Amino acid sequence: MKVIIAEKPSVARDIAKVLKITSSKKGFIEGRGAAVTWAFGHLVTLQEPSEYNPALKRWSLETLPFVPDEFKLKLITNRGVAEQFETIKTLCLQADEIICATDAGREGELIFRYILTLSGCEEKPIRRLWLNSLTPEAILTAFKDLRDGHDFDPLYAAARCRSESDWIVGLNSTRYYTVKHGRIGGGGDRVLWTIGRVQTPVLAMIVERDDLIDQFQAKPFWELSTTYREAVFKYSGKRSENSRRAETLLEKVKNQEFEITKIAAKKKKEQPPQLFDLTTLQRELNKQHGLSAADTLSATQNLYEAKLVTYPRTDSRYLSKDMKPRIPKIMEQLHSFWPEPVAPLDLKKLPFNKRIIDDKKVTDHHAIIPTGHRPRNLGAHEQLVYEAITIQFVAAFYPLCLKNITTVDGVSNSVKFQAKGTQIVEPGWTSLFPKKKKKQANEDNQSLPEFVQGEKGPHEPFLREGKTKPPKHFSENSLLGAMEAAGKLVDDDTLREALKERGIGTPATRAAIIETLIRRNYIRREKKQLRCTDMGRCLIALIQDPLLKSPEMTGEWEEKLKQIERSDLDSGEFMNGISDYITKMIQNSSRKGIDSTKWGDCPLCQKEVIKGKRAFGCSGWKDGCSYILEPEIKGVGLSEQQVQLLLQQRILPHPLRINDEPRIVILSTQGVPMDLRLPSAERQIKGQKD
Repeated sequence: MKVIIAEKPSVARDIAKVLKITSSKKGFIEGRGAAVTWAFGHLVTLQEPSEYNPALKRWSLETLPFVPDEFKLKLITNRGVAEQFETIKTLCLQADEIICATDAGREGELIFRYILTLSGCEEKPIRRLWLNSLTPEAILTAFKDLRDGHDFDPLYAAARCRSESDWIVGLNSTRYYTVKHGRIGGGGDRVLWTIGRVQTPVLAMIVERDDLIDQFQAKPFWELSTTYREAVFKYSGKRSENSRRAETLLEKVKNQEFEITKIAAKKKKEQPPQLFDLTTLQRELNKQHGLSAADTLSATQNLYEAKLVTYPRTDSRYLSKDMKPRIPKIMEQLHSFWPEPVAPLDLKKLPFNKRIIDDKKVTDHHAIIPTGHRPRNLGAHEQLVYEAITIQFVAAFYPLCLKNITTVDGVSNSVKFQAKGTQIVEPGWTSLFPKKKKKQANEDNQSLPEFVQGEKGPHEPFLREGKTKPPKHFSENSLLGAMEAAGKLVDDDTLREALKERGIGTPATRAAIIETLIRRNYIRREKKQLRCTDMGRCLIALIQDPLLKSPEMTGEWEEKLKQIERSDLDSGEFMNGISDYITKMIQNSSRKGIDSTKWGDCPLCQKEVIKGKRAFGCSGWKDGCSYILEPEIKGVGLSEQQVQLLLQQRILPHPLRINDEPRIVILSTQGVPMDLRLPSAERQIKGQKD
């Protein structure tokens, strides 16, 4: 008998229907010498420390770090899991061959192999069903191309390393920081400081951005422009930070003629957009419609299970060569119920190119595209996501957008100006995105009149006063981009693609990371913005080890997991590195004490802090450093030991109580003292891990 294990009941039913397996039983469907059964996502997880040793139920610094010699598994304690697992186990023990039909990726492989291990069926013959979509045609094709399950041993090794490394780093660091820094008030309340291999660097990025904004000091500037024949020309030099200099320039060109000195026109070609991977899809839906990354993933998963789009958890924006014959058929199906966008395309001569077809850039799954099936009764989110995927798919085959970019130089009394204008000659693919064409006209995309070199005339110069702006708070769009690029905030698509191999998390997990930080009250949503909370800022200040909150370090770990998937790195070597890291992190954090011979270093310029008559200040004050720490904050005096702790570890030894509320005074990442109201812990510590 063959046993087919799917990840969800709905997928199992789809597979059974295609294979004409029709006899429904409790927990499985059987017929034709096969049984199709299912998990509920993850059924099996790693055991807790107390299950290795009951003494580890008590959290203490003496038992850290704890790294099992061999990880053990257990069932998740959700309703119905034990009963369904027993069904799967019974079927697997009877099976001659077991087929893995879980999601075709790292986590799907982990779900299947953990079930296999806990069932005691690791020695059974296994084969792998690799699905890119759930259409009947795709399922039949995949069953004709079943692969030996052990071909995916490297994928399982990477999945197991991800699971175990998250356990090691999350559990040990969470216990360490909670035991050492969790008590916040005289009443014995504790805060559970949850730390994660991936979530903590993401939180650190948000805290750092918010602190930069909080401490940003706007500076005024003045820009000289002029209007000539209803076109706006900007001064070609640098904008002025001095009002007098700006006024001098303005007076110089007032009542003077304006002359056109040069006209240059060039044609610009804008390539059609590339197909979506999950992250770019999430970013686009957040940018255009405010959908969270989690909502977009959920909607795309629903569309996948409804056979309307291909597999969503992909990091590729390309299709493989074997997809080429299927694309015209998908276009024909789309044309039958959505004719306008598809009609201009010649389906017999679709312009396949390297931006669409590239086997080298397709790993486990190709880009997300529609299957061609007609959508019916979609929810609001599903409708938005389906339209975005389908428009992007059709647009990828549209002609280039052709523009004329005109640059006009002018001069008035030796002061040089320049104007730029854009004229769309052939809209091409942009005709499918009318909203993107409705940008308000500005000085860089204005419509220019016909100018003649050497013409002269009166003009109307003016000054615009403005102020420098701080960086923007993260949105889910920009945070996903930063996570993808391991914290290197770049807008250039090519550069971001080059950095993609060192991103934080995976396309499948980034949405969950954001939601976890929100659920744990470390960040909050404010409209489209993601902002850190006082709790999140405090946690980042508590963590002394820079690697634990480093995006680049986490990106390196993610790259090593991908090397394991490719069999380029031994999984044991990776796990030894994780164990060594957590051991050194706890040892180094425990050793860090207070140097009684000095107050500490200035958080702004790192020079030594000295004590004055009424306050502590930076020894570099003569060089312009303005850092001062008052020994009394909001009516609460700081002892000399507390000042040393505050400056050297950025945390006080004992929480303060202000107005009978627990407070803790820390330094932000920018070195500015602030007090935080910390709420009592809403739940007791019960051995939770990240």
